[in-house]
Amino acid sequence: MPGKKDELAELDAFLAEAEVEKKTAASAKQTSAGVGGTATPAAPKSRSGVHHPLERPVKRKIAKGQLPLEARIDLHGLVQSEAHILLLEFLMRAHERGMRHVLVITGKGSSLGSEGALKRAVPMWFSKPEFRYFISSYETAAQHHGGEGALYIRLSRRHGERA
Repeated sequence: MPGKKDELAELDAFLAEAEVEKKTAASAKQTSAGVGGTATPAAPKSRSGVHHPLERPVKRKIAKGQLPLEARIDLHGLVQSEAHILLLEFLMRAHERGMRHVLVITGKGSSLGSEGALKRAVPMWFSKPEFRYFISSYETAAQHHGGEGALYIRLSRRHGERA
């Protein structure tokens, strides 16, 4: 789908710009501290497949706009195989760039009386090993961010990253 690829390219450009800003700030911080070297990525965390919901204050701050959503991806209208690949790539890129809160729009489904395929599938994917490393917690979004058809995702911190 050309629209989704354009959206992903736009996200890449935005994320690359944010990454340059972070690197500039980090190098200035390292220079002032006199520390050099680069961090190596951590080995994947071993986590159980248990869902950890967002803390209530965090969800409230995101919903009110006090805690920004750093990126978003709209998966509705895609088949599961396309959505799985795009979502994993999106989460990997966002995690690599140190983002903490993103919005995933799954859609609510179009069939009367049934839940959407992606709405059901995405939370199940989060319990799989390829997703577990990147996700700290997730929760249904507030109504103005998509409600039942969207999820707030809190990404895990990168190895060695502090609050």
